[in-house]
Amino acid sequence: MDDKSLAVTIGKPKESHLSTIKCPMLTTTNYTVWSMRMKVALRVHKVWETIDPGLDDSDKNDMARALLFQSIPESLILQVGDLDTSKLVWDAIKARHVGADRVREARLQTLMDDFNRLKMKDTETIDDFSGKLAEMASKSSALGEIIEES
Repeated sequence: MDDKSLAVTIGKPKESHLSTIKCPMLTTTNYTVWSMRMKVALRVHKVWETIDPGLDDSDKNDMARALLFQSIPESLILQVGDLDTSKLVWDAIKARHVGADRVREARLQTLMDDFNRLKMKDTETIDDFSGKLAEMASKSSALGEIIEES
């Protein structure tokens, strides 16, 4: 287990087969994937309904908040720690990262437009052109989009 994920073991004590669910750690660049993974983890723990639709169940709410708090940085815990429900915590995390997602999407769109307009100049070598392609692919990958080789 690395420092960017947390393993949570689920199952009844008498069961012989236990499953390990890794809760991802939220970073400044992975909100979209983090939210998808956390949604699944919260569903596995049968507590997603405290967030959507916002079920009022004290025990499930505590479990959902605990899972969320284990998967976000301490600085964010300090910002959302006083919120009473897992739905409020989830919504606050989302509000802080949706702007970042929009910026990422805009950068990706600009990069894809540049890629679609890219043509090799008569004065360029194949190595120069492939270097441009590799740079674009690298930037795209960093933004979460893979450009196919074809």
